[in-house]
Amino acid sequence: MTFFLQMLVTGVVVGSIYGLVALGFVLIYRASGALNLANGEFVIIGPYICLILMTAYKIPFFYALIITLVFSAVLGLVVERLVIRPIQNAPVVSVIMATIGLSSLLGGAVHMIWGHQTRTFPPVFPQTPINIAGVIITPVYLWSFIVVVFLLVIFSLFFKFSKMGIAMRAVADDRQAALSMGMSVKYVYAATWMIAAVVAAVGGVLLGNINGLSPTMSAIGLTVLPVVILGGLDSVLGAIIGGFIIGILQNLAGGYLDPLVGGGLKDVVPFVIVLLILMLKPHGLFGSRRIERV
Repeated sequence: MTFFLQMLVTGVVVGSIYGLVALGFVLIYRASGALNLANGEFVIIGPYICLILMTAYKIPFFYALIITLVFSAVLGLVVERLVIRPIQNAPVVSVIMATIGLSSLLGGAVHMIWGHQTRTFPPVFPQTPINIAGVIITPVYLWSFIVVVFLLVIFSLFFKFSKMGIAMRAVADDRQAALSMGMSVKYVYAATWMIAAVVAAVGGVLLGNINGLSPTMSAIGLTVLPVVILGGLDSVLGAIIGGFIIGILQNLAGGYLDPLVGGGLKDVVPFVIVLLILMLKPHGLFGSRRIERV
């Protein structure tokens, strides 16, 4: 029972980070109807910036994180202006192919600048494990979960009550209607990419503190894709709940099934779950069902 609870707690923490990263996927899909397949590279660039600021320039973690988030927002804006905006009226497949090319470009830049080796963050969180009813919780897991939940609540309130959040929802629901009401769709698109880059950077920094930092961490972009599909491509709530589901089931599979088959099953489980769910609900758990009349 203790082992199960240990796996469950770890799955909840990792799943919360998946949900945060998936939020970036959902925002861009709602704005443009396309998936940002460079999201994994957005996840790893921010942590590298944060790590360099801490190690090379001796900047405290909090201030390094703030600078990292500003850098990530600017990166998202630059990508939207230079890569996405010129083709925003092109077919969706063109936008997807552009993000694939962007993924290769950013991934190559990361390898060229920072190399291939795994790096570790200086101790940021307390190191003494916390024992709760026999379940050992590392402080970095606890704090990561608290940070992610806080950010998810903030973003939920932002989308529901803020002027920009309402504008983003309006553009996602009906772009032409939003334009007719005087909303700047270009401004909303830019804000969407900036927010997506910021949440990706936060998720990357938290994962870097948990598992270390290497270019291979960009694979989280592929891991989170089942989260987005499971929750529904256009559902913020679905991204959050899907993150918890995938994180928990993936971790339980790694703890119970990997030893039986020699490993590797943990990475396959998210895609198996998505296939099973989509057989029953093709639009995901919370995705909008689109009706087309011809």
